Amino acid sequence: MNLYLSDGTLLSYKHQLNAVDRQERKKNYVVQTSENQEKAKNTRPGIAQLALPSIMGNLLYAVVGMVQTKFVGEMGAQALAAVGAGQRVFFALQAVMMAVAAGTTALVARAWGAGDFREASRVTMASLMVGTAFSFVLTLIGVLFADNIAGVFGLDAETVAMAAANIRILSLFSIAFALNFIISASLRAAGDAWTPLYIGVVVNLINIPLLYVFVFGRYGFPQLGVAGAALAAGIAFSVGGLLLLALWVKQKLRVVHLKGGWARKDRMIRLLDIGYPAGLEQAVFQAGFFIFLMLLGRYYGTEAFAAYNIGVNMLSVCMVVGFGFSIAGSTLVGQHLGANDYAGAVRSGWRSAAMAVLSMGVLGALVIFYARDLAVYFIGSDALTIEYTVQFTYVLGAVMPLLAIDFAIGGSLRGAGDTRFPLKATIVGLLVMRCGLAAIFTYLDYSVFWVFAALIGDYVAKGLMLVWRFHSGRWRSVVTINAKEVSGDT
Repeated sequence: MNLYLSDGTLLSYKHQLNAVDRQERKKNYVVQTSENQEKAKNTRPGIAQLALPSIMGNLLYAVVGMVQTKFVGEMGAQALAAVGAGQRVFFALQAVMMAVAAGTTALVARAWGAGDFREASRVTMASLMVGTAFSFVLTLIGVLFADNIAGVFGLDAETVAMAAANIRILSLFSIAFALNFIISASLRAAGDAWTPLYIGVVVNLINIPLLYVFVFGRYGFPQLGVAGAALAAGIAFSVGGLLLLALWVKQKLRVVHLKGGWARKDRMIRLLDIGYPAGLEQAVFQAGFFIFLMLLGRYYGTEAFAAYNIGVNMLSVCMVVGFGFSIAGSTLVGQHLGANDYAGAVRSGWRSAAMAVLSMGVLGALVIFYARDLAVYFIGSDALTIEYTVQFTYVLGAVMPLLAIDFAIGGSLRGAGDTRFPLKATIVGLLVMRCGLAAIFTYLDYSVFWVFAALIGDYVAKGLMLVWRFHSGRWRSVVTINAKEVSGDT
C-alpha cells in the first residue's frame, strides 16, 4: 500500500511505516478508550457507596469539633468565640483550596467517566501544583495579618488576641490542608471515598489526644488553650497529607502518579475556569459570614457570637451528612456526563438531594429536641450564652432540609462544572437575604433571635434557585471537553 501527501508526492517506505504505525496506535487508542469507558461504567459506585464513607469521615471531624468545643468551652465564652473567629478567618483563606478542589472534582470525574484514567492523573498533578503554590501565599497572609483580620469582628482585646494566635498557627499548615483537600477530592471524583475515610481516621486519632495535651498542658507541655487547638489540628492534618502523598507517589491509590504531561495550557485553563467561580463563591460565602458575625459581635456581644459557633458545632452532624451527599452528587453527575449519560446524571442529582433532605431533616429535628441539654453540656453555667445557643439551634435545625438542597444540588452542579450558578445563588442567599435581613433587624433593634432567623431567608432563596437551575438542565453542557483534549496526549 502506497501513501501520498496531499500534493500527490509518494511517501518514502520509512515514512509509510510511520504513518501506518500512527494509524494503528490511533485505532488501538479508540479500542482502549471504549474498553475503559465500559469498565468505568460497570464499576461506577452508587450514591450510598460514595456518601457513606464521606459521611463517616466528616462525622469523625465533627466529633473532633465537638471535643474541641468541650475542651475550649471550659475556658469560657471568650475562648469559644476566639476559636470560632479564628476558624472563620482560616476558612476564608482556604477558599482558594476549595476552588482548586472544585475544579479537580469536575475534571477528574469527567475523565474517569470517559475512561481516560491518565487524564484524571494529570489533572490531579496539575491541581496539586496550583494548590501548593497558593498555599504559600495563604501562609504569608495568615501569619503577617492575623491580628488585623481577627480584629474585624468587634470582639474584646483578649478574644482578638486568642483568635489571632489561632489564625497564625493554622496558616503555618496551609500546605498540609492543600494536600488533604486536593488528593482526597481527586480520589472521591474517581469513585474512591474509602481511602480519604481511612486517612481521616488516622488524622482524628492523632488530633484528639493532641487537643487534650496542648489545650490543657499535659505531660510536660505548656497550656496553650485556643492556640493548642490550632496546633493539634495542624500536626494531625500534616500527618494525613504526608500519608496521602506517599501512597500516591508509590502508586498505591486509584488515581496513579504521573510525573510528566500535566502542565498543558488547555488543562490549566479548564481547571482555573471551573475553579475560579467556586473560589469566588467561597470568598462571597466567607465575606457574608464575616458581615453576619460582625453584626453579632458588635451589637449583641461575645455571648451571641459564641452561641452561633456552638450551635453550628451541635448541628455539624447534620452538615457532614449533607457534605457526603454533596460528594456523591458531584462525583456521579460528573462521571455520568463524562460517559455521555445525561439521564443518569439527572437521576443521581435528584436522588442525592432526596436522601440528603430526609436524613438531614430527621437529624435536625433530634438536635432541636435536645438543644438545651446539649447547650448546657458544652457551655456549663453561662445562662445567657445557653439561651442564645438554644435560639440559634432552633433556627438552624429547622432549615436543615433547605440546607440539604444546598449541599446536594449545589454539589451536583459543581460536579457538572457549573460553578458559576452556585456563586450567584450564594450572593442572593447569603449577602442579599441573610446579611440584608440581619442588618435591618439590627437597625430596628430587634432581639438576636431575629438576626438568627435571617438564615431562613438565605436558605429559602438559595434552595429555590438551585432547584430551578438543576431542573432546567442548562448545566449539561457548561463544560465541553473534546476527544483530543481528553486523550491525555502531550
